[in-house]
Amino acid sequence: MSHQLLMIEDDARLARMVADYLGQSGFGVSIAGDGQQGLAAVQANAPELVILDLMLPDMDGLEVCRRIRALPGALARTPVLMLTAKGDPMDRIIGLEIGADDYLPKPFEPRELLARIRAVLRRHVDGPPAEHAVLRFGSLEIDQDARTVSVAGQACELTSYQFDLL
Repeated sequence: MSHQLLMIEDDARLARMVADYLGQSGFGVSIAGDGQQGLAAVQANAPELVILDLMLPDMDGLEVCRRIRALPGALARTPVLMLTAKGDPMDRIIGLEIGADDYLPKPFEPRELLARIRAVLRRHVDGPPAEHAVLRFGSLEIDQDARTVSVAGQACELTSYQFDLL
């Protein structure tokens, strides 16, 4: 069975080219043209990996990544590979800090994209199942994967882009 990927990309021509290339390599690829469609597809189809552009017409790709990480259960751990024209080192750092598993700037070499997808899938999908990392201290609960905090069952608003417990 092939791995099922979701590409959230507003450039339809690029999305189709990438989907065709990855399809020739044995992957099933569906495409969403904006953040809302992408989030709905993640929830409906539970892809094994999301390829995410940062510059989308309806919302920033960083917000899409944040929302994926806030989904319930295993969906929050869906691997995300950011594929974007924003290749500045600070953009890469922010993307990885927000929760992306990998970051590849455009223009890119298709073989490198394929190698990065395979590497992420080896770590996240093909490897041993990960334990859901929830830390509890009295009424305080920190869900590392979803990047959420709650006290006595009530969600707390996080005010920083950074959520790093390492």
